[in-house]
Amino acid sequence: MPSTPPFRYDATAVRPSWESLAGDLRAAIEARLGSPVVRADGAGAGFTSGFAALLTTAAGDRVFVKAARSADQRHLCDWYAHEALVTAALPAQVRAPRPLWTLATPDWFVLCAEAVEGRTPSLPWAPDELTATLDTWATAAAALADPPQALRDLKLPALAPMLAEEFGGWRWMASGKVPTPPSAAPGRDHLADLVGLEEAAPALVVTRELTHCDLRLDNVIIDPAGQAWLCDWNWLCHGPAWFDTAILLITAYAGGLDADKLWATHPTAADAPEGALDATLAAMSGYYLTRGAAPPNDAAPAVRAHQTWHGEVALAWLSDRQGWS
Repeated sequence: MPSTPPFRYDATAVRPSWESLAGDLRAAIEARLGSPVVRADGAGAGFTSGFAALLTTAAGDRVFVKAARSADQRHLCDWYAHEALVTAALPAQVRAPRPLWTLATPDWFVLCAEAVEGRTPSLPWAPDELTATLDTWATAAAALADPPQALRDLKLPALAPMLAEEFGGWRWMASGKVPTPPSAAPGRDHLADLVGLEEAAPALVVTRELTHCDLRLDNVIIDPAGQAWLCDWNWLCHGPAWFDTAILLITAYAGGLDADKLWATHPTAADAPEGALDATLAAMSGYYLTRGAAPPNDAAPAVRAHQTWHGEVALAWLSDRQGWS
């Protein structure tokens, strides 16, 4: 298992440039900004094909803008609209970019948010950057443990049904519903154990608190002061914060850091039920390995490699913990 994936997390996206956007869309965005755009720095991270860039105006303002076409990127339009609602309602303690405005035209949906100067963390993790990210997440998780009314009003989904319905990779492999990909070969001798751990996960995540549900390295920005910002909040759901802590630490394990100690000492894991980490790693490894074996995605060419590598690392960490390695 390589300690780094076969791609860079800050260069996974294939997005249109500012210059390639329709002239009327650029004009509409500049009208809302109140000044012409003189520079556009495209976002290299992520696995979607929507426009995303830091824009600088002639007036010197900096903003982050996402845009998607309603004709063939309807799901992105919906995600961006939902993200605007979520981030506007996040508690002040959560270090995340806030929305400034949205724009809907017959052909496009645009989300304009605060600009956060910085970069995607590199792999292997620099210990100080991982510490900053875990600290930012601990503060955010504490603020989301008792969700404010504005977030409760959004009727956000629950994690437990998603795990039960969409994260059944090992069960599907065991039943023959999907073929076992070569990347899952290390789990073949422990398939019954993996299925059992995976099936235990949904009952462990039932809670009223909220969690990010997609706390990956490429959804983190490290700013020039060394602080971590958490982005892409469109999957916020009712679930325990330790679930996201486990997801984030998969990449820490890959780099040779003591992921078990980081888990055990993180505030979000203090009240985690017995078996929470192993159940999460089983659910995530089964999900990632089966998704990574799906046909290529032209809109996100690196996504299958990302899923496969994440699945391999999650399974390796689980195997170490279970004494299978």
